[in-house]
Amino acid sequence: MAAALKKENPGRSAAQVRRILAAAHGWAPDERTLQRMFTRTGLAALAAAPATPAAFGTFEADRPNQLWTGDALHGPRVGGRKTYLFAFLDDHSRAVPGHRWGFAEDTVRLAAALRPALASRGVPEAVYVDNGSAFVDSWLLRACAKLGIRLIHSTPGRPQGRGKVERFFRTVNSEFLVEIAASGGAPGRAVADLAELNRLFTAWVETVYHRRTHSETGQAPLPRWLAGGPFPVPAAEELAEAFCWSEHRTVSKTALVSLHGNRYQVDPALAGQRVELVFDPFDLTSLAVRAGGADAGRALPHQITRHAHPKARPETPAEPPRPTGIDYLALIDTEHTSSLAAKVNYAALAAGHDPDTPPAGTGR
Repeated sequence: MAAALKKENPGRSAAQVRRILAAAHGWAPDERTLQRMFTRTGLAALAAAPATPAAFGTFEADRPNQLWTGDALHGPRVGGRKTYLFAFLDDHSRAVPGHRWGFAEDTVRLAAALRPALASRGVPEAVYVDNGSAFVDSWLLRACAKLGIRLIHSTPGRPQGRGKVERFFRTVNSEFLVEIAASGGAPGRAVADLAELNRLFTAWVETVYHRRTHSETGQAPLPRWLAGGPFPVPAAEELAEAFCWSEHRTVSKTALVSLHGNRYQVDPALAGQRVELVFDPFDLTSLAVRAGGADAGRALPHQITRHAHPKARPETPAEPPRPTGIDYLALIDTEHTSSLAAKVNYAALAAGHDPDTPPAGTGR
């Protein structure tokens, strides 16, 4: 069975084959036993070993939620579209407080991973990320500032301190993604949609990764993280405010402001002032106005042409309209055919002939 699992998917390591056997049968040979068998039978050569990344020291946060490291991983194609994983790793425990698969490596998908993590795991003191476009977006800067999180960007070309999340991604590749069917007919489970991919990944993180002893800490990630608790979580209103987007505009003399093709009416007393517009990126019909950091009321829609921010692209396109079942051309064709069948010979009627009787001498 071990040989069959390796032949079925050469990307499976001996450790992964052992995990599958244990899950399926309740027992499995030792990992070294399987590795020796793979080497002896030539199965070990089916997949090349991944290159070992350079080491950058052994820094570790002193306690849970002191430092989270965030990064993105390119994943398989689902429904013909490429997927991306945003994940955050707690540096001290190696627990994964937040994660989400999406169809884009952008700010919206990053927020979908980070916001639930903050709501359930608490607010970290610092978040360490790279310089990808999603991680340098002004939205992330605003969210971290509102929640008191210190946002740290790594130096381009020198990823010191990112080894832990890179190792986690290698584990994701070798234990989770290796079991997902890729394009080109590769073996593995065929994932129907993004919801299924996220459900399966959550099950793997909570059931396997979080409960297994980590080789570097000597403890399972989740118990090591829980040992530092409890962790206070932000109020729902505070979190909602932090995850709003904002842009600055100058109010016109007629007390109007423009935002992405829309026009809004604000307090006439703000005419000529520079104000901050705070909004949900998926709903541009409701904007809060801030002047000098103070609340200045709401911006009332004056002319709305766009209901969502250009960057706020949904994961799935809008459902196509349901077909009515009416075939207009078929109706026209039926009408035309009926008119031909009932066509009247008006010339024969004018001559006094029965239209159903052929004229004399026609031979019909």
